[in-house]
Amino acid sequence: MERSPLLITAATVSVLAVGGGALTYAMSGTESTTGLDTFNTVTVDGQKALSGNIVAGRTESKYSPLPWIGGETSDLRCPDLKAVAGTKVTCTGKDGDGKDLSIPVTVVKADASSVTWKFERA
Repeated sequence: MERSPLLITAATVSVLAVGGGALTYAMSGTESTTGLDTFNTVTVDGQKALSGNIVAGRTESKYSPLPWIGGETSDLRCPDLKAVAGTKVTCTGKDGDGKDLSIPVTVVKADASSVTWKFERA
């Protein structure tokens, strides 16, 4: 009977580890799909584009959602992102230590109403 608490403790630790890993994975995603509407769409070279302010805000909020994933960012700036698959831009800012930070962003797919894009962590 005295082994039950140990089994429960081991099971609890396993569940928490798996749950924590799943939470980290879910929150650390670097891909976003954003609708192209009148509030966040601009035009670049005659093409619909996602405003750089939207790209910067979403990237900054997802770049370091949990402390064990990565460092903080600040002053993140991104160019407007053309809604054309394969388009690449680089966002710039500062990391938690004040060093320059470059974050590549790529359009995965796009259609008339939305753009799916992703960024890479350093």
